[in-house]
Amino acid sequence: MTDGANTWQAVQAEVLRRIRSGQWAPGGAIPHEADLAQELGCARTTVNRALREVAEMGLIERRRRAGSRVAMRPVRRATLDIPVLRDEIEARGAAYAFTLQKREMALPPVSVQARLALGADRALLHVVGLHLADGHPYALEDRWIDPEAVPQVQDADFTTLSPNEWLVLTIPFEGGDIAFSAHAATQGEAAALRCPEGAALFVVERVTWRGEARLTCVRLTFAPGHRLVTVI
Repeated sequence: MTDGANTWQAVQAEVLRRIRSGQWAPGGAIPHEADLAQELGCARTTVNRALREVAEMGLIERRRRAGSRVAMRPVRRATLDIPVLRDEIEARGAAYAFTLQKREMALPPVSVQARLALGADRALLHVVGLHLADGHPYALEDRWIDPEAVPQVQDADFTTLSPNEWLVLTIPFEGGDIAFSAHAATQGEAAALRCPEGAALFVVERVTWRGEARLTCVRLTFAPGHRLVTVI
């Protein structure tokens, strides 16, 4: 590395170069962070950040006290962003609209209570709305938001901004889990998405959190023909 090129991104690039060139073989030990920092002329914290990023890519395995090793069987991981559906629809050249169908404080079903790790008597904000592309149904958003974790939601106007867009643009989060599935359209979903009952629908279920607080649980049901595109 040249002088001044001691950012974590530069260290990451050098680590990737050594792995991909075979200089660091699969299963082989990676030098200790302190040794790499001295070799590359940067802080140990910089090396730590770079190795964490490479570990997230599935190319190295990090174990406390055992050090880091190049993965024997690297796992290619897809990158998934939480999309703003307005942007997704407009990127396809379609006009975007959102219609709010329900907003109420209610007790969530058991499945939502479990995903948000909440007690049975905890009321949440329940919001249901439909995203449209050129006037046609695009996705049905069925969302539960914990007002104790997201107190700003009490003042949010979901008639002008969808919960999806408001949360992505307003509320920071640290992590989450996501599940993908397909199922046959129920009578209610068929009516909302203007498709035959029993039609195959793509469903995304997602929970996001910050620290110990679960912020929101959402179920997005897309109209028939939806495709998910990501990168690896």
